[in-house]
Amino acid sequence: MDKVSEIEKLQEEIRYHNHRYYSLDDPEISDAEYDRLFKRLLNLEQQHPELVTPESPTQMVGARPQETFSEVKHRLPMLSLGNSFSDQDIRDFDTRIKRFLGNDSPVEYTVEPKIDGLAVELVYENGALVVASTRGDGFTGENVTRNIKTILTIPLTLTQKKGALPPPDLLEVRGEVYMDLEAFEILNHERVERDLPPFANPRNAAAGSLRQLDPKITARRPLNMFCYGIGMTSELSCNTHHELMTLLQQWGLRVNRPYIHKCNTPTEVIDYCRHLEEIRTQFFFEIDGAVIKVNRLDLQTRLGQKSRSPRWSMAYKFKPTQETTTITRIDVQVGRTGALTPVAHLKPVELSGVIVRRATLHNQEEIDKKDIREGDLVIVQRAGDVIPEVVKAIKPKRTGIEKRFIMPYRCPVCGSDVSKKEGEVVVRCPNPNCPAQVRGSFKHFVSKGAMNIDGLGDKIIAQLIEKRLIEEAADLYSLTLDNLITLDKIKERSATNLLRAIENSKKTTLARFIYALGIRHVGEYVAAILAEHFGDIERLGKATEEELIAIDGIGPQIAESINAYFEDHPNRDHIKRLIQTGIELEAPSPPPASPAAGKTFVITGTLSSMKRSEAKEVITRNGGRMASSVGRNTDYLIAGESPGSNLRKARDLGVTILNEDELLKLFGDDRE
Repeated sequence: MDKVSEIEKLQEEIRYHNHRYYSLDDPEISDAEYDRLFKRLLNLEQQHPELVTPESPTQMVGARPQETFSEVKHRLPMLSLGNSFSDQDIRDFDTRIKRFLGNDSPVEYTVEPKIDGLAVELVYENGALVVASTRGDGFTGENVTRNIKTILTIPLTLTQKKGALPPPDLLEVRGEVYMDLEAFEILNHERVERDLPPFANPRNAAAGSLRQLDPKITARRPLNMFCYGIGMTSELSCNTHHELMTLLQQWGLRVNRPYIHKCNTPTEVIDYCRHLEEIRTQFFFEIDGAVIKVNRLDLQTRLGQKSRSPRWSMAYKFKPTQETTTITRIDVQVGRTGALTPVAHLKPVELSGVIVRRATLHNQEEIDKKDIREGDLVIVQRAGDVIPEVVKAIKPKRTGIEKRFIMPYRCPVCGSDVSKKEGEVVVRCPNPNCPAQVRGSFKHFVSKGAMNIDGLGDKIIAQLIEKRLIEEAADLYSLTLDNLITLDKIKERSATNLLRAIENSKKTTLARFIYALGIRHVGEYVAAILAEHFGDIERLGKATEEELIAIDGIGPQIAESINAYFEDHPNRDHIKRLIQTGIELEAPSPPPASPAAGKTFVITGTLSSMKRSEAKEVITRNGGRMASSVGRNTDYLIAGESPGSNLRKARDLGVTILNEDELLKLFGDDRE
């Protein structure tokens, strides 16, 4: 293909994807694939500048506004950002800045997280919000004022903190509307349940929510906004971007201030970009990069802008968490509880720096609702340490050779007839001696939150089972040095360390032991509640369903599962054999006299004076209980910086909200 044809083809393809991304909020390719297409076009146009036209996507921003919304013309263009993908790109950016300014003196930069959301502009006149619009094509956006006003974190009227400068008569604030990850998962689950297509990512969920014609629908979607800059403004008394962000915060606008970092050299910029990428999974919202800006506002003015981006700012893109690839086949895995989980085998693709070859498909209902087939081109994602999953199939790319998947009627490991309990979506193998379930049970028993036997990994467990050295968990405590050195790649020193770890695991807590048993629906949190309530394993084993349901935090499903476990004679015999190996169960200490004893706590946002694990330790040591999300039984919400959707829930339910200082004051600063 000649260069002219390739450029025209790329331009047409990118325009199509721009329309799907910006206007329809329904992309057909991942951001990473789009970036590759755009970079290829940019490189070709740089090589052949005579072929660049004003209509090229490289010369434009976003897409034209939808006709369903009235238009708002931006006083100053809302430009996009140029992208960088490497350390050298950042150094080249610094070189270009200095060359343009005609000065080799160090330039101070700010670096902040690049939130994956929808860019909007808020216009305040005399302190009141008068209009809000999307970026649109950079010059004209969509009027979304009514919908923006439903977002609780956006002030309708600017405030003025004591001692702060008053806001100017005209202030155009620019920022990113986004959706918390937790809210995104809930929304997508609800959409799948209603046979609606799931959103590909939080950005599209936020954009789709903000573009609703009915503001009541937007109001039901938990949206948030961070401000990152300004457009047109009357007189403003500040000299740097960092000072500007402080002013916006003082006027009641939401700024991601804890993570806006000043850097004096390109190396510092690179280091902070890497730091943000390392902690990206700790945020309660999706970030896909870092934004680098020249800090001094007068230098920003001198540097100006290019056709579609400012010269004084650039985005550093992280390794993608979403990619486009192909499902080569679908097979089924069997877990420790007998659950059959369909797994997609993928054409290998790199996600977050990891080569991904498989992704979970959850269950048959999920496959049917998303209409995922063998041979499909799909978008897959890997966020943090979560198992990769298939987000959606790209149906327009189907060729007709794709195959529908149907769950097997027999266990693929042991051949037993599978079953599905009424009201559940999971298909299970009923055979407790199924080799897959046995391996899974051992893996769970030795895990960190359970008996915590360091060094006893999957491969060693598989060998021990294969050689029939272990058949149940109690057999682990009868292993000898001679047993272990017969295993592949296990030398005497490793075997000795493993035996020591097994012996050390005998001294454990009742909560860990309960969790290690692998009772369905009993996670670490529920195990801790049971340990605190009953005090020993025998009392727990004799509890009736009614007694269990009466415990705060234990519902009918959990109670039924616990009762069924202890009614099974082999399970009771299994516990006896474990105790006979010498396992000592430390009963939980009685909770200290504390105003929060027995209360339920949830933490949201980033804590500044301590780690989240330290805060949990303080709470549980004083008799409090931890939960992952706010509900009707929540007593306290500890809110740090950049709180998630739990803050909105807490306010709606009237839950007491504390900051870090108030938490420590509650317990008398009980940090060890």
